[in-house]
Amino acid sequence: MIRLLVLMLIALSLLMGCRKDFTTVERVELDKFMGSWYVIAILPNFMEKNAANGIETYTLLEDGTIGVTYKFRKGGINGKEKLLTPHGKVYNKVSNAEWRMQLLKPFWSPFLIVDLAEDYRYTAIGVPNRKFVWIMSRTPQMSESDYAGVIAKLQQEGYNTSKIVKMPQVW
Repeated sequence: MIRLLVLMLIALSLLMGCRKDFTTVERVELDKFMGSWYVIAILPNFMEKNAANGIETYTLLEDGTIGVTYKFRKGGINGKEKLLTPHGKVYNKVSNAEWRMQLLKPFWSPFLIVDLAEDYRYTAIGVPNRKFVWIMSRTPQMSESDYAGVIAKLQQEGYNTSKIVKMPQVW
């Protein structure tokens, strides 16, 4: 089982970096971006299928890297709590909008901030091949107008928005 998980993570890491034609937001102020984000919707991957109550927290570390914790309930709101702790680093230091995440050593996967509210109330994180996306908010609920705007932006950027599913946030 562990070998299968490792192989799947390696495949996921390799698939995430296949395309080079992507855009990100113009600029991210890292201090404002740090903190907790509720996962509102996703283009799901095998680990997040039927997940609920997802919260991703970013911490800017002294060495300039980014500590990450991602907690969610696998299988629904009553499911078992899972905790992932990938390691991040800013890859594009001009915009701070292109990162690399390390889910499994020695592999680094692209992590793109493709949408971000001016006041940092929501964001959308994607990958170059557009197979995965995470729509996140500073609060457990996101306004319908903000959500519709993010979906429109993602569709414009080539994401298959018909496959995006909302992640329940029940607290």
